[in-house]
Amino acid sequence: MQYIENISIYTHEVKRSKFIAHLIPYEIYESTLKSLKQEHPKARHFVSAFRYFNEYDQILEGSSDDGEPKGTSGKPSLMVLQGHELINSAVIIVRYFGGTKLGTGGLVRAYGDAVNLALDETPLKEYKKEICKTISVRYGDIRFIDYECETLGVSIVDKIFETDVVYKIKASEDSMNVFLEKVQRVAN
Repeated sequence: MQYIENISIYTHEVKRSKFIAHLIPYEIYESTLKSLKQEHPKARHFVSAFRYFNEYDQILEGSSDDGEPKGTSGKPSLMVLQGHELINSAVIIVRYFGGTKLGTGGLVRAYGDAVNLALDETPLKEYKKEICKTISVRYGDIRFIDYECETLGVSIVDKIFETDVVYKIKASEDSMNVFLEKVQRVAN
């Protein structure tokens, strides 16, 4: 599986209609959709599709035709995401009508092509399931822990300063195991 790390935008034109595909990480889907509707007040449709893992490690997915004929835009866009095995990712296609009706087959092709062409231009990252841990260290070991986190690709989610310093961290299972082994002498 793969995911999109950064926003990627690609414009596809078919018979003077513009299809502007925005590939985004799923966590910014709602806010991006809202801002695109404000940025493009004259656009006709805001078609979308998304796939993500929920807290039970189930893949949830959905799509919206946003006024296009049923099944001609959101579903084909979702099928492209599925075909590329994307996860925790979304696409929003802003459509400006060019004056010529494309028909159902034309819409399916246009939306599918817009997402595929955008994916061709987008760097994808390999998805690895991350695990979260909490560790506690003495104040004198903060520099060591910060350095090891940075070196081994362990993300610091939160750092709480109490009697000791409590780190909430997350990383892939492999990185987490290597990290915990390296810091075992100072971490509780």
